[in-house]
Amino acid sequence: MEIVERFINYTKFDTQSAEDSETVPSTPKQLIFAKYLKEELEREGMKDVEMDEMGYIYATLPANTKKKIPTIGFISHYDTALDASGANIKARIVENYDGGDIQLNPNMVSSPRMFPELLEHKGEDLIVTDGTTLLGADDKAGIAEIVQAMCFLRDHDEIKHGDIRIAFNPDEEIGMGAHHFDVEKFGCEWGYTIDGGDLGELEYENFNAAGAKVFIHGVSVHTGYAKGKMVNASRLACEFNNMIPETEIPEETEGYQGFYHLIGIESRCEEAKLSYIIRDHDREHFEDRKRFMEDCVKKMNEKYGEGTVELKMNDQYYNMKEKIDPNMHVIELVLQAMQQANVAPKVQPIRGGTDGAQLSFKGLPCPNIFAGGVNFHGPYEFVSVQVMEKAMQVIINICRLTAEFND
Repeated sequence: MEIVERFINYTKFDTQSAEDSETVPSTPKQLIFAKYLKEELEREGMKDVEMDEMGYIYATLPANTKKKIPTIGFISHYDTALDASGANIKARIVENYDGGDIQLNPNMVSSPRMFPELLEHKGEDLIVTDGTTLLGADDKAGIAEIVQAMCFLRDHDEIKHGDIRIAFNPDEEIGMGAHHFDVEKFGCEWGYTIDGGDLGELEYENFNAAGAKVFIHGVSVHTGYAKGKMVNASRLACEFNNMIPETEIPEETEGYQGFYHLIGIESRCEEAKLSYIIRDHDREHFEDRKRFMEDCVKKMNEKYGEGTVELKMNDQYYNMKEKIDPNMHVIELVLQAMQQANVAPKVQPIRGGTDGAQLSFKGLPCPNIFAGGVNFHGPYEFVSVQVMEKAMQVIINICRLTAEFND
């Protein structure tokens, strides 16, 4: 099976995760794809293939040399984002893209005027959606690239490598992908998530991240008799959000700048809930941001009465740079692998997070490598076939170079 066929097969499965679920995985449909993927790995001759009850898949491509080589691993997630539908995806290939508009459907055009990154892929074969769903290159492209690379190494015994472990997990899109990942079972000295964006991206810095929920308790009475009695939780929700600095939101920040992001509001006069995510690359600034949220709650309660506003806040993940810096050989191998694949590295901080960030703090140094997808989480998502092939080549090169690591 070629990489394009493999990827498009994967996109046919709806694997969207769900944020408010209390099950693992968060949606049962993810297990349907996980079982398919497990069986595929077995058909392709991988060893030690197993899937636990939560849908975490582990497998091994055994070493083809007796030389002592570090065991390394490659990881991707198979759930898709909540931002757009992942059901009934109709992927198609635009061959030899000419640099113009791509008609996704009669009412929707993907244009380089809106998405100039399209022009970076002129002359390549692009896999796109029909404009009604996301594509799922985040991160089924990563899975396809890993599996294809393992098949290539299986068929080319002249390329010497140690034990290569691969793993695929659910629920990355809701920040839970690494929570039940068994690092000890994985048994690697270091690993790589294949979950980045366009060609050459290499990321080993990411946001420190927290989630915050603000609960506002109002008092509902008839509007005709409300004076001195009503506490309108919906109005207080607006007041609370107005306390967030307008320059410290995603729309106004870039690079290393952190932010507060209002995900959603549920409100009525009697009760309101605001959901936020808090992000910053700098750990000290990150802690300052959390304290700021606490101060906002304190001010609201001083104004409206103790207990009117409550805050529940939890850390989600931290900046993996803290764990990668002492293990820079992990990065140097990727840079060399990219160079040998004629890929120009784009080392940059992630304005987000990956499972690798959490795994790094669980003892598995795990930077993030490009998978090729562009415009994630929406109907304009696309991936270049040629970039997927480059990602596969980088994985192969890393395996070969790791075999020379102790020379």
